[in-house]
Amino acid sequence: MCGRIAVLASPDETAAFLGLGDLESFPPRYNVAPTQPILVALAGPQRPPGSNLPDRMALLARWGLIPAWTKNPADMPLLINARSESAIEKASFKTAMRHRRALIPVSGFYEWKKLPGNRRQPYWLRPRNGGLVALAGLMETWSEPGGSEIDTAAILTTSASADILHIHDRMPVVIQPDDFARWLDCRTQEPRDVADLMRPAQPDFFEQIPVSDLVNKVANVGPEIQDRVEPLPEAAPAKPKVEKRKPGDDDQMKLF
Repeated sequence: MCGRIAVLASPDETAAFLGLGDLESFPPRYNVAPTQPILVALAGPQRPPGSNLPDRMALLARWGLIPAWTKNPADMPLLINARSESAIEKASFKTAMRHRRALIPVSGFYEWKKLPGNRRQPYWLRPRNGGLVALAGLMETWSEPGGSEIDTAAILTTSASADILHIHDRMPVVIQPDDFARWLDCRTQEPRDVADLMRPAQPDFFEQIPVSDLVNKVANVGPEIQDRVEPLPEAAPAKPKVEKRKPGDDDQMKLF
């Protein structure tokens, strides 16, 4: 599961990381939630030999994929994630897996660890060496009945690496820079050809920082939501003991 991300790098840093042309200015985003716009990079149209134009393009997409065949998005669940192990078999994702694989640049993501007593401890997970990381994504364009189009996207997930397993059993798929071209190449690379890229990140790739529950609210968008805190205790807080009174037991003196 990947339900919140953050993008803190500048447009120039993001463009250089993904091999894109110039990007429009955008501010740091500390708490990006589903249905909000996210930046995705796709393979560009085929270029003539000798062209100096970038072979990748970027666009903003709604986080929450809407399959092209959808009649009414309100009738669909919010598809923010796709399981990499089965995406090619699912009607909602198989077309995008073949034709519109994407890279989603992030500075990290948030995950919540379930604790006893119906409690959850949020964690901010960022690359241990800093900088950006590219998550494997899928992009789909949905046409409204009125004719306008909406670009939408989902993040692919896989089983969690051993060091993250104590927080959650799933994590987003990370695509390394050396594999960007192969992942985005939907012309010559079938989904089976890139299946080896959909694997957990190396252990210790992500630093795990416990943060406060400020991140739980979408309205909180400042850097303070990433401040390290003491994690909640693993054990559930003890319930106060209530002394039961025996029938007829009271503080008044008895005559008989």
